[in-house]
Amino acid sequence: MKKWKMIMLMMTIVGISSVAHSQINDEKEDTREDLKFGLRFGANLSNVWDDQSDDFEAGNKFGFVGGAYMSIPLGKYLGVQPNLLFSQKGFQGEDSFLGQRYSYSRTTNHIDVPLLFELKPSKYLTIVAGPQYSYMISKTDEFTSGSISGSDFEEFENENLRKNTMGVLVGFDVHARDFVISPRAGWDLQNNNGDGTSSTPRYKNQWIQLTLGYEF
Repeated sequence: MKKWKMIMLMMTIVGISSVAHSQINDEKEDTREDLKFGLRFGANLSNVWDDQSDDFEAGNKFGFVGGAYMSIPLGKYLGVQPNLLFSQKGFQGEDSFLGQRYSYSRTTNHIDVPLLFELKPSKYLTIVAGPQYSYMISKTDEFTSGSISGSDFEEFENENLRKNTMGVLVGFDVHARDFVISPRAGWDLQNNNGDGTSSTPRYKNQWIQLTLGYEF
């Protein structure tokens, strides 16, 4: 069910981008063979998947994303797009711990480095896909209900979370003059559990991303 929700959200983003594409001036200069530098800012709608706790129920969470990128042409129709982004992910969840029911919200801050390969079928549209390296720099847990104790909370604070994670990112760029609308969808390929010793929920991040960029 979670994956179907993410697919529906992605289709909504595609529709918004298509409307924006239809408003682009047909006289836009073809810059597919130009080296470009850009800045982009927007939001992630994130959740988790492949959890290994039967009682764990996760919900979507919004977070900020922003940073810089380059578009390096490899001819007119192909290119490479390295990115350096600050990205917030996370989820809202419910679970039980030592027989106690609780709900909480987790926000994780990452430095994401996607290395995307570009397919440029037109001067308005670039299709991108590739691997992403992510380094978690911090996390915040907020417990909103339940009778969980201070020692139980310490279990979450001290859990062994994986800091270095590999994932996959896919999406496209819609070019409107010097502005770029960029829908993305991403999945971690490794779960959050660093060495298998943690008793807290094990999961992989998944997210939909929408940013607005400006190219130089």
